[in-house]
Amino acid sequence: MDVGTDLEAASQADWKGVIDGESLVPGMVVVSCDGGRVRTRMTDCGPGVHLSGKGWNETKNAIFVSAKSETSDVDPEPIPPDCFFDPTHVAQLTEMAKTKENSSSSEDLPEQSPKAKKIKSKRRQPKHKPKRIHRTIISSMKNSTEFGQQMAREANRRNFGQAMRKAFVADGLPCNWTIYETHFSDYVPILDFVHAVTYVYRATLICFGKCDEAWTTYTQWMTQVWKGQVGDVISDLMQHQQRIGFPPETVSDDDPRERLRLIIGYLKNNQKRMKYNQYRCQGLPTTSAWMESAVKEINYRVKGTEMFWNHPDGAEAILQIRAASLCDDDRLVRLMTHRPGCATVRRSASNSSTAA
Repeated sequence: MDVGTDLEAASQADWKGVIDGESLVPGMVVVSCDGGRVRTRMTDCGPGVHLSGKGWNETKNAIFVSAKSETSDVDPEPIPPDCFFDPTHVAQLTEMAKTKENSSSSEDLPEQSPKAKKIKSKRRQPKHKPKRIHRTIISSMKNSTEFGQQMAREANRRNFGQAMRKAFVADGLPCNWTIYETHFSDYVPILDFVHAVTYVYRATLICFGKCDEAWTTYTQWMTQVWKGQVGDVISDLMQHQQRIGFPPETVSDDDPRERLRLIIGYLKNNQKRMKYNQYRCQGLPTTSAWMESAVKEINYRVKGTEMFWNHPDGAEAILQIRAASLCDDDRLVRLMTHRPGCATVRRSASNSSTAA
């Protein structure tokens, strides 16, 4: 736990005395954030968890990537990837996203089906897609306000503000965009395309049910969203809202009229962050795949069967350590070699005389 505390202190001090040298100004940067879950227990309370919800608590995670890509005057990829035309994969994506929203869990998105993987393996990596050069990761149990400040410190330390191209990618959670407005408002805001797809797919099921017409309409709407034509999709959905009716003031969340209203609201609220054709021309990402991958890597260490961390210090410490261990700048190794007691660090004279 002491190491985790030292990492948090080093972060607040901009890693002075730990990470030497100035960070280069990257040409292109991507900042992304996402929530997670960790199980904690109260200390000194005897056997058991002693926390509601079986001990699950929310974590905040963020990734900072310097990358490179090519820009284009025309959309370099006007047709969506084949995986979004795979009914099984899309249904799995949608179900997992719905479960995550309802339970506030951090289950990983499903892997692509063998069919989608086979198709993808035959495709060359498009030059407009960003290629990672250097990444750093932070993770914490702090609230979104404090975590936003942590994110700003890390981005500033890496000179992200001076980059020529800057992108902020996240799902539609309001706290993500509050962080964006507060600390990253000069970045290009991008709603993760995968989350947009799940909302479009849900809408087709509400409007048509499970039938061929629903899938045909989904592929049409999804393709329009991919091309940045979200306004056309919203117009179509509003017509279907009129057809099935508007929800009354007192209505259950499961009512199709209410579910469709919420989907339309989601797309309207995020429309300015769904200019995917423009993002591809600018060589920016359209998904939060790097963030999703980082969350999985964090989960490998902090989540497991019957794995609990003391609340909150133990959980905060392990998150700090795990995130630091995944950073490309080896900040965990650097900190450990600067800590008193390390074989490469000379003890002070006062400590030596006391020990004697």
